[in-house]
Amino acid sequence: MAKILDQPRYKCALSAMQTVQSIPGAIPVLHSGPGCASKLNDNRGTSGHYSANIFPCTSVSEKEVVFGGAAKLRATVESALKVIDADLFVILSGCTQEIIGDDIREIAAEFEDAEKPVVWAKTPGFKGNNYLGHDWILKALFEQLLKEPFIDTGAPKQKGLVNLFVSIPQQDPFWLGNLREIEKLLTAIGLTPNTIFGFGRGIENVKKIPQAEFTILVSPWVGIESAKYLEKKFKIPLLHYKYLPIGAFETSKFLRTVQEFTGADKALTEKFIDEQEKEYYYYIERFSDTFLESRAMGKRFSTVSDAHYALSVTKFLVNDLGEFPETQYITDDTPAKYRDAIREEFENLNYGIKAPVEWNVDGLDIDEKISKADYAGTPLILGSMWEEKLCKKLEAHFINISYPMNTRLVINSTVAGYAGGLKLIEDIYTEALAKCAIK
Repeated sequence: MAKILDQPRYKCALSAMQTVQSIPGAIPVLHSGPGCASKLNDNRGTSGHYSANIFPCTSVSEKEVVFGGAAKLRATVESALKVIDADLFVILSGCTQEIIGDDIREIAAEFEDAEKPVVWAKTPGFKGNNYLGHDWILKALFEQLLKEPFIDTGAPKQKGLVNLFVSIPQQDPFWLGNLREIEKLLTAIGLTPNTIFGFGRGIENVKKIPQAEFTILVSPWVGIESAKYLEKKFKIPLLHYKYLPIGAFETSKFLRTVQEFTGADKALTEKFIDEQEKEYYYYIERFSDTFLESRAMGKRFSTVSDAHYALSVTKFLVNDLGEFPETQYITDDTPAKYRDAIREEFENLNYGIKAPVEWNVDGLDIDEKISKADYAGTPLILGSMWEEKLCKKLEAHFINISYPMNTRLVINSTVAGYAGGLKLIEDIYTEALAKCAIK
């Protein structure tokens, strides 16, 4: 039975081209129809902006469907190498080209001696969404690039160097702010984070990946296959931390876990945690009357988001703010093999609290279930723009935390760490107080 997809919250695997575009110096080369390229480059919903990325596309037509598109792909790559100033070209295949059997691996091999590397990744939408596509692309890059002559395979490990992966670029509206905040946290305890996405990173950091002592993946499930590849191929120990640390409790827990795993300076880590917690609770105490006495906020909440935010936000709201969870809805179509481990995390909250969790990609069904739930007061709903209309009907508090996000601009804001927790509290209470003031 086909999945019902009302109110889409993700795109097809080919849309993981955003992963390539977020590596400075890397360019995706789409082997697809022009409609796919046009639609996927429209990034409305990622954080309220339109994409200005330029990339080559074969724009295959009926002719290529009948006679094959290999020649057109070859010509497109040749032209791209001549006219585009890039450090890396990544061929990505769409549905039609995979169905007719175009061999993108063979075409990429023809450019083995090109001045700039050309790699490939199969990303047909019929095989999965862009959460899976992100992992496929990273694994393809690691398999095809991290060898001679692109890197020095004999280069020694760099003490304290840590490969860091957090969430899917652009699919997560807060991806860059969160990544930079986690970088700062690792740096503060004496580690050197190695990231490949965003300004100032890129191909040179990709080359350093095998030299890292550790890899840290902050994600419930996305990116796990590519991270495990690094662990197996380059013997890089992997810390799979299943949720984004938000607020004081979870961030301190995250730092202590990292310190123990990497052997970072324990005294330095504890000193940093102590300083950050004191500052965090200084701000909380200043507004304690608002938090304790305000009638603007109810005590129950639900998230409607991917596993990344559903789990992270639930941990924060329960463990830091003392909120009570109703059903949490996960909308990223998490593969079945990861669900039990994620469910266990929802049952591992402070005070013995357990959060009910449901995987559901049907927006209408989610709306109906939230409408019928008894929140015993004004509910707080954190999700995508699709939940905004429902919250207006229910007079609920609404926070747009995840894709799609059309009415909020996110440039480099973060919800991660100590600072991100305070920012999320600001957002929640601003929403609640504004609604209270209007009444």
